Amino acid sequence: MLALLDAMDQMPSASLLRARSYELLSLVPGSSVVDIGCGAGRAVAELGERGVHAVGVDPDPWMLAEARKRWPAAEFWEAGAEDLPFADGSVRGYRADKVFHALQEPWRAVAEARRVLCPGGRIVLVGQDWDAIMVDSDDAALTRTIVHARADLLGAPRAGRQYRNLLLDGGFNDVTIEVHTTVFTDPAMLSLLTGLAERACTSGAVGRDQADEWLAEQHRRAEADRFLIAIPFFVAAASA
Repeated sequence: MLALLDAMDQMPSASLLRARSYELLSLVPGSSVVDIGCGAGRAVAELGERGVHAVGVDPDPWMLAEARKRWPAAEFWEAGAEDLPFADGSVRGYRADKVFHALQEPWRAVAEARRVLCPGGRIVLVGQDWDAIMVDSDDAALTRTIVHARADLLGAPRAGRQYRNLLLDGGFNDVTIEVHTTVFTDPAMLSLLTGLAERACTSGAVGRDQADEWLAEQHRRAEADRFLIAIPFFVAAASA
């Protein structure tokens, strides 16, 4: 998982998407910004370089250990998005990237964001729509089955398309929404498709032979430079 995240983070499109999220935060030098689901901490480090006090939060102690190893000068806390270790109105910026799809009740995380943000504070949510992942394949029907089966195993696979309403329902103002579609042709992303197929197989949505043949086709495409995945990423921003 870490290798896949690193590979994705290093792509130019991912760097541009992170930069856009920082821009939408309307950063105020010296203010506190929290990055929810910070993983290995890249965004925390980049936010710190922009003159704010960035704090990373993640529920995974292994990921936090990696973040602290990579960015020893940064601050990281172990916590979930629904229960943050910050006082009411104590932060100026809140960012969550590829987090809400894993939550069973994303509205609780929005309420917690509203609690910790100061008046006028900014929230930015970034995330893919797992039901809308596009994979070029000779078997479109099987591809749809695999993509949707994997999505159905997540807490909120369609959270991205729900960001706007989540923020409006949570009492936020000036809500904006954008969609940035990222196209992947690098064979390094085969590991993403392996994860999709394996989860679809273990859930019983497809058989082992179907999953193996689908993956074999994708490997053949990668070897022939005919591999393509497209993923829409929603970017929502609002003010408290």
